[in-house]
Amino acid sequence: MLFRRIYQFLIIYCLGILFLLTLKLLLNLSDYVIPGPVSIWHVFVQEFRRFLMSVLSTLGVAVIGQVTSVCLAFAVGILGRQATWFGSFVKVAAYNIQAYPIVAIAPIIFILLGDGFVSRLLIAAMICYFPLLLSVMGIMSEPIDDIEHFYRVTGRMRWQLEVKIRAFENLHKLTTVIAGSATLAMAGTIVAEFIAANAGIGYTIRIALYQSDLAKVLVALFVIGITLSVYQGMLEWAGLRVKRRWAGGV
Repeated sequence: MLFRRIYQFLIIYCLGILFLLTLKLLLNLSDYVIPGPVSIWHVFVQEFRRFLMSVLSTLGVAVIGQVTSVCLAFAVGILGRQATWFGSFVKVAAYNIQAYPIVAIAPIIFILLGDGFVSRLLIAAMICYFPLLLSVMGIMSEPIDDIEHFYRVTGRMRWQLEVKIRAFENLHKLTTVIAGSATLAMAGTIVAEFIAANAGIGYTIRIALYQSDLAKVLVALFVIGITLSVYQGMLEWAGLRVKRRWAGGV
C-alpha cells in the first residue's frame, strides 16, 4: 500500500512536470516563467531540507486536526444513527452547518485567534470534518440486518454492540474515508497557512509566489505529495492491521 501510494504520486507528479516543460518548449517561455529541469534540481538540492521541515510542521497540525475531526464525526454519527427525533435533529443540524464555506470563515478565525497554531488547527479540523461526517453518518445509519436481527430478537442488542457491528462490517469503508480525510486535513492546514500564518509549507509557498519562483513551488509540491503519500499509506496499513486483529478477536 505504501509503495503503491508513492509510485502513483510520482507518476502524476512527473506527468505534471513533463506537461510544464512541454509547454515551455512549445511557447518558447523563459526560465523566469517556467524553470528548466536544471533550475528545479538546484532548488531541490538547496531547499529540500527546509521544505521538509515546513511540511512536517504542517503535517503535525493536520494530523491533530484530522484526529479531532474523526472523533467529532464519529460522536455525531453515533448520536445521529437512529431514526428518532433526536437522531433526525442531529443530522439536520450537522448538514445545515456545512452551508457555511470554511474558507470564507477563515479570515474571521484569524482575526479572533491570530495567525498561530490554534487557527491552523481549527481550520484544518473544520475542512476535514464535514466530508468525513457525511461518510460516517451514512455508515452508522445503515443497519446490518443479517447480524443485528439476531441480537434484537434475543434481547442482547445494546447501542455499543450496534456501533461495533456497523463499524466492523464497514471497516474497509471507514479506513478508506479516514485515509482520504488526511488529504483534506493537509489541504485545510495549507490553506490556513497560505491565508495568514507565519509557519508551515503553506506560508513557504506564499512567499515563493510573492517572489514568482515557480521552481520553489514545484519542489514544495513534491515534498508535500511524498509526505502525504507516506502518511496515507501508513493509515491504510494500520487500518488493515486493525481489521485483521479485530476479525481474529471475533
